[in-house]
Amino acid sequence: MGTGERRETPESSVMERSAARWGHEQLEHGVQVREGAGEFRGVPRQSSYRPLWVEEPAWRYRLPDPVRTAAVRAVLIISVTLIQAMVAFLCAMAESWLAFPMMIGSVAGTVVATWAAVDVWVTRQVWSQRYGVVSEPSSTARSLRRERRAARRRARAALRDQKRIRRGGAGQLSHS
Repeated sequence: MGTGERRETPESSVMERSAARWGHEQLEHGVQVREGAGEFRGVPRQSSYRPLWVEEPAWRYRLPDPVRTAAVRAVLIISVTLIQAMVAFLCAMAESWLAFPMMIGSVAGTVVATWAAVDVWVTRQVWSQRYGVVSEPSSTARSLRRERRAARRRARAALRDQKRIRRGGAGQLSHS
């Protein structure tokens, strides 16, 4: 929506602008609203419901499920490790007996967090190698696509042969 369009309708809500932009019907509390619904003696009713955000098409595709799962796991592990390290530091400053066990736990958490970050990278590489388009001659995805294309060609050829046999086409030796 341009600046001129915004100036023409300053009182319109985000939902109305979005509906006009994307061609959706106006919804109020999840129910479709008709023109003139809710008017009282010719005065249009102001809707009290306004959505917090309007969804727009994504610019990028979302991550594959295994990669997204590994990424969420890594973020959780890293955040727990950072909290544990902070608690270990505060315990050391307070000269608490928990400082040493928390420090040992932080070191172990750092190793696990590093493993989780590497797991995200490896999972992403494996997924793109298996299912993605990788421009390498040794790509597994390329050979799988090649096999699928060959299988489809064979299936189409068999279907053509079956149709040709049914209608008595080429290859018929006698006319009976």
